[in-house]
Amino acid sequence: MTTFPLLAVLLPFLAAFAGLLLPRLLHRRGPAAEPGGVAGARANTRAAWIAVLPTAASAVLAVWLAWGPGFAFLNGEGTSSLTGRTYGTIVTGGVPISLTLQADDLSGVLGVLVTLVALAVQIYSIGYLRDDPRYPSYSAFISLFTSAMLLVVYAGDLLVLYVGWEIMGLCSYLLIGHWWEDRGNSRAAVKAFLVTRLGDVGFLFGIFVLGMAAGSFRVADVLAKVPEMSPATLVTATMLLLAGVAGKSAQVPLHTWLPDAMAGPTPISALIHAATMVAAGIFIVARLFPAFLAARPTLDVLAVVAALGMLGAALAALAQDDLKRVLAYSTVSQLAYMAGGLAAGSDTSAVFHLVTHGAFKALLFLCAGVVIHHAGSNLMSQMGGLRRELPVTFAAMTIGFAALMGLPPASGFFSKDSLLVAMDGALATGGLTDAAALLLHACALATVAVTGAYATRAWLRTFFGEAKPAALPEPAPGTAHVVTGREAPRSMLVPVALLAVPALLLGFAVEPHLAPGVAATSVVLALLGAGAVYAFWRIDPAADPARLLGPFRVPCERAFYVDGLYAALLVRPVMVLARLVVSTDDHVVDGAVRGSGRSARGLSGALRFAQNGNVQLYVSGLLAGVLLIVVGAVVFA
Repeated sequence: MTTFPLLAVLLPFLAAFAGLLLPRLLHRRGPAAEPGGVAGARANTRAAWIAVLPTAASAVLAVWLAWGPGFAFLNGEGTSSLTGRTYGTIVTGGVPISLTLQADDLSGVLGVLVTLVALAVQIYSIGYLRDDPRYPSYSAFISLFTSAMLLVVYAGDLLVLYVGWEIMGLCSYLLIGHWWEDRGNSRAAVKAFLVTRLGDVGFLFGIFVLGMAAGSFRVADVLAKVPEMSPATLVTATMLLLAGVAGKSAQVPLHTWLPDAMAGPTPISALIHAATMVAAGIFIVARLFPAFLAARPTLDVLAVVAALGMLGAALAALAQDDLKRVLAYSTVSQLAYMAGGLAAGSDTSAVFHLVTHGAFKALLFLCAGVVIHHAGSNLMSQMGGLRRELPVTFAAMTIGFAALMGLPPASGFFSKDSLLVAMDGALATGGLTDAAALLLHACALATVAVTGAYATRAWLRTFFGEAKPAALPEPAPGTAHVVTGREAPRSMLVPVALLAVPALLLGFAVEPHLAPGVAATSVVLALLGAGAVYAFWRIDPAADPARLLGPFRVPCERAFYVDGLYAALLVRPVMVLARLVVSTDDHVVDGAVRGSGRSARGLSGALRFAQNGNVQLYVSGLLAGVLLIVVGAVVFA
């Protein structure tokens, strides 16, 4: 079992390597490049097998590693069991880098989440992108992403973890920009890459501060040295780490990339931007939780960021028309819930919600993919009345929305309320400063009501009301095909049906951490939000219930103009500076080079007259020179 973490990481990595090389190896020319060709279909089939089988094997290994310790962690019992080994050490001249992979209680839980969601997405993508000519590279990048995320989860050294952290960012860029022919998709990919890299700069320096203070980058050594570190060192390190957490987990103020990342294929939204990559930031805080607990100012900052993020993103979700953007802002809000639970001092509640959220949000995204396939549009204004046409998707998405709202007996009810209990405890026990604890708790309760509102709005606008019988045009090349005549291919419906089970029942897998008063309050608030939206919808089913926001609807739809603010303060000045640099380079640097070239050409043109092979010109020049010498000698003698 000591090699299981290594095998779990290597299998999808080898699948990515094989997936990029093998599917088209026998068909390099001609039909392989044709999306509808037989060779292209065979290449896609080979790529599917290459991607699915190693991911399934990694999932089996992850479940084996997590059996027992993972459930103990979620139940708050903890365990000291550790499986793994060190495969060498890189001598750096300073603090060495240990090539260690390990599986403990926390990594066991996350390993199962990553591999099962990745497996579901790989299977779902077979039907979703069955005619896509770039499906082999797409599936290979998913495998590479899976390997990188597992490296983050199982890494026993912070710098080894950072390698997986950065590869995830690269894969995110490649997968968001899968349909790069659309300029909006390529811009969204670049934006996600740059914003997350901005946070990663602070993250890397935070690793350096912890490693240098502990004399080792090994996670176990760093945590063992935390009691000996000064408060200034811990606050500095954890604040720097929060920059990376905010980038990867799309938290304020680095959250703006996630809604735009919905330009990528819907399965990628489920894999990277709902269940795995965005979970990496929360995982890091949980992994280094003793360091954060010892840095109380950092927890106060995390609480404020979480409070603003959870309520602001929920209000933004309430005003969106794009179904995927509703789910994207919902993801930002739910991740802020987890960050709030960590700030309140409960890592087990945050990880529990991370697991349940991974299940029900991946389910919601995959259901959204089926709906978008059927309707031919992302916009809810072009949907409606789909519950009869998509019965399986309707049932599964209903479960997903119930879990998102925190309604019993769905899994989200148990995990969300355990977070609310933790936040209520922080308010009572003083784990945070009074202002931060009060803000966090108040925003969490308000977010419960708003979550009920936007989830109900999306559910009603998608599946109820009048159907839109008008036939929509086939999407342009480079986008997902529209499924007609049936709900969806079996490869898409099977993952949806399987994910509905943990989304509904996962809360019963662990011992509940509920307080009856808090649970009743949260359910009532969610139902009040849902009831308000339902009342507005009943008045006029054809109108958007978001009108209940009144004059605040436009600011919520624009996500409070944060993108515009960043564009004015950062993007446009940088663009002006870039144009100035280009102009300086063109007119000054390159101008000097071009000027020297023109001068040399001019001088060579003058010399050309003296070196043209004309003997008479040579003799005339010689006589003129002799004459000048003679005259000079006579005059100056």
